[in-house]
Amino acid sequence: MNEVDILAPEFPESVSNAQIISWHKNIREYVKRDDVLLDIETDKVILEVPALTDGILTSIIMKPGEVVYSKQILGKITLQKEEKLKKIVKEKNESVKKEKELEASPSVRKLIKQHGIDHTLIIATGKKGRLNRDDVLNIIKKDKVENSINCIRGEEENIKNKQSYEKRRAERIKMSPLKMKMSERLLFSQRNMVTSTTFNEVNMKNILNLREKYKYEFEEKHKTKLGLTSFFIKAVAESLKSFPVINSSIDQDSIIYYKYVDISVAVATKRGLITPVLKNVEEMSIVDIEKKIKNFILKGNTGKLSINDLTGGNFTISNGGVFGSLMSIPIINPPQTAILGMHNVIKRAMVVENSIIILPMMYISLSYDHRIIDGKTSIQFLSRLKEILEDFSRILLHV
Repeated sequence: MNEVDILAPEFPESVSNAQIISWHKNIREYVKRDDVLLDIETDKVILEVPALTDGILTSIIMKPGEVVYSKQILGKITLQKEEKLKKIVKEKNESVKKEKELEASPSVRKLIKQHGIDHTLIIATGKKGRLNRDDVLNIIKKDKVENSINCIRGEEENIKNKQSYEKRRAERIKMSPLKMKMSERLLFSQRNMVTSTTFNEVNMKNILNLREKYKYEFEEKHKTKLGLTSFFIKAVAESLKSFPVINSSIDQDSIIYYKYVDISVAVATKRGLITPVLKNVEEMSIVDIEKKIKNFILKGNTGKLSINDLTGGNFTISNGGVFGSLMSIPIINPPQTAILGMHNVIKRAMVVENSIIILPMMYISLSYDHRIIDGKTSIQFLSRLKEILEDFSRILLHV
């Protein structure tokens, strides 16, 4: 019999190692090609390791919590002859089928159904392995006794808990590489950057009207929803053209000015908050942006995001508004030099041409590295962003 090694993925230079989260298959279990065997987590992303062939999982070398390196052997799959594989699958199917079969009279079946009993847990004493009425009644009687005992125990436990307040428990869980790396980067940002923040407010009426007018037609044509974030992403890309120092980073004694716009966008998935990177946003349309964000969310929910999806980014947009945040000061993601904070849209009384009217307003914030971005530039950038968002036709006319 031949064995095939289960290898960790080949990590890029920016990733030194990963940690095993969990195995989805057990030893001696039959696996098919492309079945997900285990999940591993780097400091950037969670990766799935699939089976490269059909066979039997015969060895798990690296266990959950252990650190692994690029191309390291994690376990082994033993190849079986096709006839043996068919036999294993057939035996497994027959076993499952046998478990599901219920040999009993209609009245006994009805009794089992009424009490919601798992018939596979009942020991059959009838002829040829059939369940009889006494078998089921014994289980029902046993359950009632156990329930009564559990109720008494529950009451005793409640009394005991009240009397033993000191016996409260706490659970210690080791931080994942992703959280550890995030903590390191945030600490680096706080300790090594001279961070300042400026604020402004945006009248969202025109964008909300535009979205409301075309959202159904947009979704029907492009098979994706029209959100608010895409307008901000496009407006940021346009504003960065006028303020290239904000689209830069510090490298020792030099400043790198990027001639392209890669924007990191925080999006919520079932696995938590992730920050994938939209590449070359200056060349993308609103449709392209919405489709890419949708794709990031789908990949994030299924663990399909690659390291490349989360690598890079010259500027970050954080949308705390989707969680109800009215105002915040986001932390810069190094080596980037600025981050934009979007917030909740709230109807407020505003003075317009000496009249008070109700408008949907949003506070926006820009946290920036004061070592290379001065206060004047940051204020002008935010004012430019406000102009575009309040009159999106400026992007079409480049004014």
